[in-house]
Amino acid sequence: MAMLIDGKKISSQIKDEIKAEVLTLKEKGEEVTLAVVLVGEDPASQVYVRNKKRACEYVGIKSLSFELPAETTQEELLLLVEKLNHDPAVNGILVQLPLPSHIDEDAVIKAIDPNKDVDGFHPMSVGALSIGQKGYVSCTPAGIIELMKRSGIEMDGKHCVIVGRSNIVGKPMAMLMLRENATVTVTHSHTKNLKEITKQADILIVAIGRAKFITADYVKDQAVVIDVGMDHDENGKLCGDVDFDSVQKVAGAITPVPGGVGPMTIAMLMKNCLTSLELK
Repeated sequence: MAMLIDGKKISSQIKDEIKAEVLTLKEKGEEVTLAVVLVGEDPASQVYVRNKKRACEYVGIKSLSFELPAETTQEELLLLVEKLNHDPAVNGILVQLPLPSHIDEDAVIKAIDPNKDVDGFHPMSVGALSIGQKGYVSCTPAGIIELMKRSGIEMDGKHCVIVGRSNIVGKPMAMLMLRENATVTVTHSHTKNLKEITKQADILIVAIGRAKFITADYVKDQAVVIDVGMDHDENGKLCGDVDFDSVQKVAGAITPVPGGVGPMTIAMLMKNCLTSLELK
């Protein structure tokens, strides 16, 4: 039976470390402030925003909340972003995605000051990551690296297969694994012989948004399996992209859903908020 990689426990450790750092900063008269912008009433986004506010409260980071109606125009949103860019009291800006369909997400991401881009989505943040320079790293991939390091999982020299090539997880994940000296293969919806490729992985990272898609026959014996998915099964129960029950019998280590990668994303956002002080 696979070792369970406990994201809840590890994220709590990270948040406690950040809490101590924030306290030290406050004693020196420095405060970290995160501005969170939510447009519309997407239920999943509302949950994420609530969790982010709760995490800020716990670690001692001040959070400013801007909850805008769904009919907010792109121009109005960009004006708010511009105002926050120029506010010296705001260290980090987070615009919750997805945005309503009439707003160009790309334009909004590019409008955020790269020094305040705590989500790590700005082209300058992505560029810095690709050439190994200092900057913000997308929270989910950064959280996965931290999960593995703190669980004693060796990445150096291992073959890592990533299923999914999104800008938010798949691509930055590949860059981070290269930074850890892994050999990386990125697969996606057009990949031929997916099963043959995933079965070669020492570390398999799955981020495709398809409930229980990866079953035991996709997984090499004793592989480390990281499930980034947040889906619902046929009974409406929360699950991942990996069929946990079958895969845990062959894997060496596995993340559960919930309680695996999810809590790490928010912990790394808090870490990025600390980085914002250095980049100020």
